[in-house]
Amino acid sequence: MLEIAQKLKIGQKGRHIFLCCDQTKDKCCQKEAGLISWDYLKRRVDEINLTGQAHIWRTKANCLRVCVKGPIAVVYPDAVWYHSCTPEVLERILQEHLIGSQIVQEYQILNTLLAQSQSCQK
Repeated sequence: MLEIAQKLKIGQKGRHIFLCCDQTKDKCCQKEAGLISWDYLKRRVDEINLTGQAHIWRTKANCLRVCVKGPIAVVYPDAVWYHSCTPEVLERILQEHLIGSQIVQEYQILNTLLAQSQSCQK
C-alpha cells in the first residue's frame, strides 16, 4: 500500500478534478460525450504529472447532480465548479486553473449563473 501511496503522491499538495462523465442516466450530456472528455482528461493529467508542472489527481464521477450543460467538473481544494467540459474546455481548465491557478471564468458555474441573473434583471 505504501508504494501505491507514494506513486500517487498522496499527502502532497496538488489539486483534484472530478468529472461527471459516466452517468447511469445521461442527463447533463450524452454518455459518449462524457467518456470522450474523461479519456482526454485522464491522458492529459498523466502527461502533466509526468512533466512535473503540477500535481493533479483525477476522478471519474457518476453524477455531480448539476444535470445541465455537462460534462460537469469540480476542482478541489478550490471548490470551483465548471460546465461544458469538452476536451477543449478541459485543456483550458488544466492549463489556466490547475497549473496557472487562474479560474476559467467563462465556464465557472457560479460565474455563469451570476452573469445570467444580471442580464435578466436589465
